[in-house]
Order: sequence, then structure tokens, then C-alpha cells
Amino acid sequence: MEFVVYILFSEKHNIHYTGFTSNLINRIYSHNKLGTKGFTVKYRPWKVIHLEFYTTKSDALKREKFLKSGKGREFIKSLKL
Repeated sequence: MEFVVYILFSEKHNIHYTGFTSNLINRIYSHNKLGTKGFTVKYRPWKVIHLEFYTTKSDALKREKFLKSGKGREFIKSLKL
């Protein structure tokens, strides 16, 4: 199984969201169409601005945690420029 860390960006609201999944297509569809509650519902539509692939769930979780840190947010900011 492969895991994906992804960063979404809402141009309409100038906000980003970071997450991870083992099923990227379904997860992005959920963020943009299916979800009825939670953070991402309020800021639709989302576009994918960055993807990283990992072979273990623990590596993906570590990277997601880093991207939600101060240094990780700096990296994300550089993607949006």
C-alpha cells in the first residue's frame, strides 16, 4: 500500500490544508464534493498544490506532522508564491 501526503489550496479563501491518505482520488473528491462537515467544507473549492508519496503510514504521518509545524508552513508558503 502507498500513502500520499497532500497539500490543498483554496484560492477563493487563500488558505491551505494538509493531510494524508491511502486513496488520494477518493479523499480529494470527499474534500471537494462529499464531505458535509469539518474544516474543508467551508473553504471549497480545493486544488492540489503538492503531493508526496510514502511506502509506510508512519513516514507519511511524520511528514504530515512536519508540514503542520512552523518550518513546514514556511515550505507550504513557498509553494503558493
